[in-house]
Amino acid sequence: MPDLDRIVKDIAEEMRARPDRGAVASYIPELARADPQAFGLVVIDGDGRVAAGGDADIPFSIQSISKVFTLTLALGMVGDRLWRRVGREPSGSPFNSIVQLERENGIPRNPFINAGAIAVTDVILSGHQPREALGEILRFMQFLAQDDSIAIDDRVAASEKRTGFRNAALANYMRSFDVIENPVDYTLGVYFHHCAIAMTCRQLATAGLFLAYSGHHPLAGHSVISAERARRINAIMLTCGHYDGSGDFAYRVGLPGKSGVGGGILAVAPGRASICVWSPGLDAAGNSHLGRIALEMLVKRTGWSIFGV
Repeated sequence: MPDLDRIVKDIAEEMRARPDRGAVASYIPELARADPQAFGLVVIDGDGRVAAGGDADIPFSIQSISKVFTLTLALGMVGDRLWRRVGREPSGSPFNSIVQLERENGIPRNPFINAGAIAVTDVILSGHQPREALGEILRFMQFLAQDDSIAIDDRVAASEKRTGFRNAALANYMRSFDVIENPVDYTLGVYFHHCAIAMTCRQLATAGLFLAYSGHHPLAGHSVISAERARRINAIMLTCGHYDGSGDFAYRVGLPGKSGVGGGILAVAPGRASICVWSPGLDAAGNSHLGRIALEMLVKRTGWSIFGV
C-alpha cells in the first residue's frame, strides 16, 4: 500500500494553495453560501484505515451523490424492471436537459441525470408516503456511513423547492408518459430532500465502501448488495457519474465516481478503497473543479486507475 496519509495530506495542501477554484453553484441559493476555499479529502480502505486531509469533517450538501444510493435502493426493490423506466447510457447533455427527454419519449438517459434520478425516486416512493420513503433513504445512508447523526439540511431542501422549476418541468413531462406514477409534488419533494442530505467526506467515503468491495460493507460486516449489482452500479458511475464530463473524468481519473453540485465527488477504487473529495467550486459541466484534479493526483500517486498504472 502507498503511504496514503502522506499522499492525502500533500494533495490537500496543494489544493489549498491553488487559485483556480471553479465557481460555486448559485442556481440553488443556499449552495451559493458555501466557502469556495474549502477542501476536504478522505480515503478509507476495507480495514477501516482512514487517510484524511483538509476539511474532512465539515458537512456539505451531497446533492447528486445521493443518486448512487437511491439507485441502489430502487434496484433492491424492483430489480431490472427499473430499466424499463430509465436508461443506462451516458447523456452527453446537461444534467437537466429537457430537449433530450423530449427526444427520447420521456425515458431518461440514465439514473444520474436529474430526470433519471427523479424517476428512480418515484420507484422508491411507490406504496409509501413521502415521509416514509425519505426516512428509508436517510436510514440507508446512516447505516452505510455507520453514523446516525446524518440528517437533511432543511434550508437547502426548501431552497431547491423554491427554485426547482426545471425539475418540475422534467417530472411533469415524464408523468405524461407514465414514467412517473406518483403525484409529481410528492416525488419532487422526496427528490429535493434526499439531494439535501448533508454529510462529511469521512461519512460519504464510509458509505461508499460497499461499492469498493463487491457489495460487501467491511465495517458493517455483511453484504449490502450482490457483487454483480455492485459491479453494474460502478459501471454506470464510470460512464454517467459526471454528466457530460463523464468521459473526461474517466480519461483523467479512471475510477467510478459520482459528483454533486455541492462540490463533492464519491469515487471507488475497487478492492482498494472508497474516496470522497469536496471542493465547492464547479467546472462548466457542474463537477468539482479541484475535486477532479485532486483525484487525478491521487490515482497517479497510488496507481489505482481501473485501467492500469
